[in-house]
Amino acid sequence: MRKEWWVLIGAVAVVWLLFQLEAMLMPFIAGMILAYLTDPLANRLQCLGLSRTLAVCGVFLILVVILVVALLVLIPLAVQQVRQFGLMIPGIFDWVETVLAPQVRGWTGLDVAADLDDVQQTLAQHWQDAGGYLAPFLGKIGRSGAAFLAWVTYVALIPVVTFYLLLDWDRLLANLRSMMPRRWEADVVRLSCRCDDVLSAFLRGQLLVMLTLGAIYAVGLTAMGLRFGLLIGMAAGLASIVPFLGFIVGISVALVVAFFQFGTWLALLGVLIVFAIGQVLESVVLQPKLLGDRIGLHPVAVIFAVLAGGNLFGFTGVLLALPAAAVIMVLLRELNERYKRSSLYDAQKRDRSHEDSP
Repeated sequence: MRKEWWVLIGAVAVVWLLFQLEAMLMPFIAGMILAYLTDPLANRLQCLGLSRTLAVCGVFLILVVILVVALLVLIPLAVQQVRQFGLMIPGIFDWVETVLAPQVRGWTGLDVAADLDDVQQTLAQHWQDAGGYLAPFLGKIGRSGAAFLAWVTYVALIPVVTFYLLLDWDRLLANLRSMMPRRWEADVVRLSCRCDDVLSAFLRGQLLVMLTLGAIYAVGLTAMGLRFGLLIGMAAGLASIVPFLGFIVGISVALVVAFFQFGTWLALLGVLIVFAIGQVLESVVLQPKLLGDRIGLHPVAVIFAVLAGGNLFGFTGVLLALPAAAVIMVLLRELNERYKRSSLYDAQKRDRSHEDSP
């Protein structure tokens, strides 16, 4: 049997094994991604004179501080603002029914308030109950001893896997490189560097852009006295994973909240200024400094990758979606470059080669 067939059989076997072990892969995939994201920080701490072990411990200390701040400050505030926003829903529907709907009916003849009561009751009920969904969910998990134990074990394994992978990250990469067939090494290393450029720009760069934009929006909206400024800023920052989606979602919700809270054009202008500052900083500072022109992942490709990964492998697939999409994008570019250098693409090149041959 030819070597190519053995490679194909091995690839099929690996895919089959991934499908079989999908339930237990989550902590290892999450730990691998965290190790990849934090390896540059560990390398910088090493450059300051720390050993690799102390550098990894320093990285974990930073991660623990961030997690504690999020659990003790940001998450409770966000949950509180979600519930407060739910209390505003009846007032918004009343305004739509008494003010906006008559005007729309007068302009277009459409009765937009026909089913508004049912929509209002359904939305308000679900929003009010949103804060209570977590307790029944955790209770259901708790009643299933095996499921709860597996869930706790998987979550607890993430920092352990991250620590040991981060500790030996450079050595693992060197071992993988030493195991490659010598004739493939140059191409594999070149493609790996291109994949790393895309992944580092997207995962690390886009994450920093999202966090920075979320902080800018949250601080700006809160400083102008807008209710739910933290919640809107966080949502806009997270939605910024797709270009302009965070801006559109954030400014739309912020304008609605400002209209009902202040009812003045000055407040609406303040919201526009906050989001304009965020967009200018993103275009002038954040995108060039953190992302550059290395990503090449189209927003539609990002959405498709996340949805496809979730459908195929669940949460593990979501974790793998963007890295896999970046690698596939690099491989497709490589194939495109080789195709355009081939005689299949350029018939004149093939003809010239025949003419030059004796």
